[in-house]
Amino acid sequence: MLAQDLISDLVPALKTSDSGLDALNWMEVFRVSHLPIVNNKEFLGLITDTDIFDLNKPEEPLGNHQLSLSSPYVYYNQHIYTVIEIASRLQLTVIPVLSARKEYLGMITQTDLLKNYADLIAAHTPGGIIEIEIPAYEYSISKIAQIIEDADTKVLSFYVNQTDEDAPLKITIKLNREDISPVLRAFDRYDYTVIASYSEHNTVDEIVKKNYDALIRYLNV
Repeated sequence: MLAQDLISDLVPALKTSDSGLDALNWMEVFRVSHLPIVNNKEFLGLITDTDIFDLNKPEEPLGNHQLSLSSPYVYYNQHIYTVIEIASRLQLTVIPVLSARKEYLGMITQTDLLKNYADLIAAHTPGGIIEIEIPAYEYSISKIAQIIEDADTKVLSFYVNQTDEDAPLKITIKLNREDISPVLRAFDRYDYTVIASYSEHNTVDEIVKKNYDALIRYLNV
């Protein structure tokens, strides 16, 4: 998924002749804190509501405002991961998109970015989630996938996180089924450490159920 696929058709760019008040009104309408300033197809920069408040002259044209950001943007062919990294690092509510010639093509809103990212990680698809933790030297995506597939389950998304170089890997796996108990048992057989699991399917682990049944039989004696 590329930046050009995420461009919003709703939010307009600003012109240098627009006033700070115009910009604030548009920001309020679209619930953003940033908007690009564009002269024809030339991207001039990204203005923030703070820039306008700092000048304290909302009637002044935007051309007279000083921009606090150093013209952040992404190119049309950059991946959504790059867009997310820039938006997160700079805390942007919109991200301008430029062509290879640095012509302004449009902007990506924070809302559209979140929606498309949710689609990318299959957040809307029903299925359980398992988090496992393993030492980095034991990491094998093929082995983990094989364990899951042997439990008649498929991986919808797979993310790896490591807090520092010596820390274990934390792996978050979205599965294509709500009843994840077969996968949990498979990970247990292979001595994987499951640190969390999430599922809307109300199942009871077989071991717990057996212990419960044994207790009921004992109480009925």
